[in-house]
Amino acid sequence: MPQKHPQRSWLPELLAPAGSPEALTAAVAAGADAVYLAGKRFGARHYAANFSDEELRSAIDYAHLHGVRVYVTVNILVRDAELPDVARYLLWLYEIGADAVLVQDIGVASLAREVVPDLPLHASTQMTVHNREGVARAAREGFSRVVLARELTLAEIEEIARVADARGVGLEVFAHGALCYCYSGQCLLSSVIGGRSGNRGMCAQPCRKPYRLVTSEMDDLGRPKDLRRVPAKDHYLLSTRDLAIYPYLDRIVRAPVASLKIEGRMRSAEYVATVVSIYRRALDAIASGVAWSPSPDDIRDLALAFNREFTEGYILGASEIMARDRPGNRGILLGTVTGYDPRRREAAVRLAGDLMPRSGDGLAFCTNDPDRDMGTVLRGTPAVRDGTVRLNVPKPVGQGTRVFITKSADLEERAKRIMERPLRQLPLDLTVSFDDGTLCLEAMVFVHGSEPFRVRYRSDLRMEPARSRPLTRETIAEQLSKTGGTPFVVRRMEVDYPGGLFAPLGELNRVRRSFLVRVEEAVLAAHRPGPEAVSAARERIEAAVARLERPRDPYPAHRIPSVSVYTDTLEGAAAAVRGGATTVYLEPSDLPHLNEAAAICRDGGADLVWKWPAITRRRFLDAASSLLPSLYEAGIHGVMVSGMGALDAVQRAEPRMRLYGAAGLNIWNHLTAQRLTSYFQRCTASPELSAADLARLAGRIGDAPELEVIVQGNLEAMVTEDHLVVAVAGSSPATVSWASRTSETASSRSGPIAKGGPTSQTRSRPASSTTCPGSPGWA
Repeated sequence: MPQKHPQRSWLPELLAPAGSPEALTAAVAAGADAVYLAGKRFGARHYAANFSDEELRSAIDYAHLHGVRVYVTVNILVRDAELPDVARYLLWLYEIGADAVLVQDIGVASLAREVVPDLPLHASTQMTVHNREGVARAAREGFSRVVLARELTLAEIEEIARVADARGVGLEVFAHGALCYCYSGQCLLSSVIGGRSGNRGMCAQPCRKPYRLVTSEMDDLGRPKDLRRVPAKDHYLLSTRDLAIYPYLDRIVRAPVASLKIEGRMRSAEYVATVVSIYRRALDAIASGVAWSPSPDDIRDLALAFNREFTEGYILGASEIMARDRPGNRGILLGTVTGYDPRRREAAVRLAGDLMPRSGDGLAFCTNDPDRDMGTVLRGTPAVRDGTVRLNVPKPVGQGTRVFITKSADLEERAKRIMERPLRQLPLDLTVSFDDGTLCLEAMVFVHGSEPFRVRYRSDLRMEPARSRPLTRETIAEQLSKTGGTPFVVRRMEVDYPGGLFAPLGELNRVRRSFLVRVEEAVLAAHRPGPEAVSAARERIEAAVARLERPRDPYPAHRIPSVSVYTDTLEGAAAAVRGGATTVYLEPSDLPHLNEAAAICRDGGADLVWKWPAITRRRFLDAASSLLPSLYEAGIHGVMVSGMGALDAVQRAEPRMRLYGAAGLNIWNHLTAQRLTSYFQRCTASPELSAADLARLAGRIGDAPELEVIVQGNLEAMVTEDHLVVAVAGSSPATVSWASRTSETASSRSGPIAKGGPTSQTRSRPASSTTCPGSPGWA
C-alpha cells in the first residue's frame, strides 16, 4: 500500500537534499515534499556526486511521478566567459520541467528572466538576504522564493514575512544540518587561503581546521609584528555545531515560512532517509491536530545519523552555536573506558545508558586531544556483563577515554527499510464509460501542490455483445483499478456500463496499461512547457548567446585610474587624503567621526563615502537611514553598501545620496554590473576574479557603472555573528588575529584582524583600491 499523508496544505514544505540519485530516492521514499539537487555544472556543491544530464532528466521525471517538486541549484557566481553556457543550461532545465532554480548571481537571475521568464527563481542563501528590504528587492528581481540567511531569528523572520507575503514571495529557512561559520555569500576564506572558492561551490571547509589565537602590536604600516599566542582551551576556533530545530518544530510550523530545508547534499542516502522521515512524521503529527512532543528516540536517531553537537541555531536564539573542541561527528556516548588489557588488546567500557553496541557499529575513542582520537568498526556483537563490554581496540587507550557510537548498523538497516517502502502514489478519480461498445477512460489526476487535471483516453477495444457470460460491472472495475507497479492509485471509480458485453480479461489489462502510460505522459507534460513556449525560449536563447559571445573592444589602456582608500579611523582618512586618494570609504566605530572626516576630505579635495557594514540588520538600518538626510546636508553625499536591501534603504531615506557598491555584492560578470548601473555610481569587482576575468568584464560594461578593484590591504575574508575573540580569549577584540596550526590554512603572516561588535568582520584597515570609468583591465 502507498504511504498515506494527512492533509497538510497549511504546513511548510519539507525540502530534502539530494546530492546523488540514491539520496533522491531516499528523500522521496521518506516523504519529502520537494528536493534540491544539482547537475554537474554551476551548483554550489561541486564535490557532491550530483547528477549527469541524463540522470537529472530522469530524476525530475521520477520525482514528479511521485508528487515531489525538484529545485535545481545554479547557485555559483559566474564568469563572463561562462554566461552563454549558463543560458543554454537554463533553457535545458526549463525544457525538462525543473520546478525552480536556485540562483546566487544577480546577472544569472537577469539572464533567466530574459530567456526563460516562466522558470521560477529562488534566491539562494548565498545572496545573503537578511532584511525585509532584501526580500522586497528579490521580489522586484523576479524571485518567487528567498532562502533567508541562517543568522536570522524567528522574530526577524516573522517581521520580514509581512513584506514577503505582500509581495507574493515565499520564505525558506534551514531546519537541520551543518551551519556555516560565516554569512553565506560573504565568505572568502577558502578562496584566499586555498584557492577553492565557496562562491564557486568548492569550499575546502577551512572553518573545520585547527587554529591558534595570536595577538601582536602593529608596525608603522599597520602590519602585525611580534606575534604572541593567546592561551585557549580549544583549537577548532571556527567550527560550528549542527542545526536541529526538531524539538521545537511545532513552534517553527506556526511561523509564516513556506519551506523547511534540510542541509546535506554531501551526506549519504541513509542519512537523508533517516532525517527526512523523522521530520515527516513530526510534521504529519502536528498537521493531524494531535498534541505533539519531540520523541527521545527520534532525537537519538538524528544524533546517530550525524551531529557535531546540536544547536537550535540563531533562528531560535541559541546561546551556543560553536563546537570549538572538535570538528567531526560526535555520535552518541556509549560509555567510558575503565581499563585496557594489552595482551588481548581489549578495552573495558562501562556503558553510559541503554544504547548497546552491535556488529558493524562505528566507534570513536575520544581523549581531550582530538589529534589522538581513534576510530574502529566492531566485528561481532560483544556481550554485556554487569553494564560493561569488552571491545577490541587497535591501539592502547587510557582510562577515562570516552567511547562514542558514530555509525549505527541498526540505524542504517532501518534507513534501508525506509528506502524500500512503497512510494507515494498519485491518486486518480477514474470514470469508465462505453461508446457503442468502445471502452473509454477518463481520469482526474491529483498532483500534490498543483491543480488537478483530466486525462481522456478512447481505447481501441470495442467490446462485443456476450454470447453466454457477459462481464459484470464489478469485474470491469476490478481489472481497471489494478495499478500495482505504477505511480498511481485509483481513489474513486465510476463505471457507466450498459451490461451484456464481453472482452477477454487480458484485453482489459492491456487497455489499463496503455491508459496508465498515457496518464504518466500527461503528468510529466504538465510539468514541462509546451512546444510553443520552448520554441520562443530557444529564439530568446539564440539572441542572448549571440550577444554574449560578441567580441568586445579591450579596455583602453591610456585611462589613468583614481585611488580610493578604505579606513575606519580619522587618522586613516587624513593619511589617505595626504597620499592622494580621491575617495575615502570610512566605516567609523564612532558616528561623529563622519563629520570630522568629511571636513578632512573636503579640505584635501577628496570625496568621503560612508561605508556601511556587510550585514545591515533592522536596528542598524533604522538608525543609519534616519541620519542620511542630515548627513547629506552636511556634505556627505555617498554611501557604500554590500547588499541590495541596504541599497533600497538608502534610496528610500535619501534619494539624492550617491551609491557605491562594495565587494560583498559579488560582481563577477557584466550582466550583474549592468543590472546595478541604474543604482550605483561605482561598484567593486569581486576580489576573487583574475586579471583576465577583470579585463573581460571591463570590455563589456563600458563606462557605467565605474568599476573598482581592491589592489592592496587585507581582504574582508569572513563576516560572522560569532564574537570569536571575546568567546575564546575573553579580551578586547581590537588587536587580536588568528593563524592556522596547519599549512593548509591561514598563516600568521596573513592573519586578518578580528573586529568585534554586533557582527564581527575579519579585516584590517586601511586598504586601497583603484577606480576608473569602465574597468581596470590593467590590473
